[in-house]
Amino acid sequence: MKFLIVFVALFALALAAPADVSIVRSDSDVGPESFKYDWETSDGQKAQAEGQLNNIGSENESLAVRGSFSFVADDGVTYTVNYIADENGFQPQGAHLPVAPEA
Repeated sequence: MKFLIVFVALFALALAAPADVSIVRSDSDVGPESFKYDWETSDGQKAQAEGQLNNIGSENESLAVRGSFSFVADDGVTYTVNYIADENGFQPQGAHLPVAPEA
């Protein structure tokens, strides 16, 4: 479910781009237990992710996703977020994101 929300949000972001932006690359492979997608637009946005269903059929069934997305901000800088989303939640990393101090 979390993957679906993230995927729809990223897809909506790509669709909300100005009309002169086009998709220059789009690949996907979706199966019953895994998925993979990769896309890029002409304005520098891009995203890729791979997901795998774990513990299939058990009460501990979960989806583990590893991916990244990039965009060019109004300041002209390209920002990239790498993330893992699994049973431990959404864990983003990026040079522009704050890092929580170690406990």
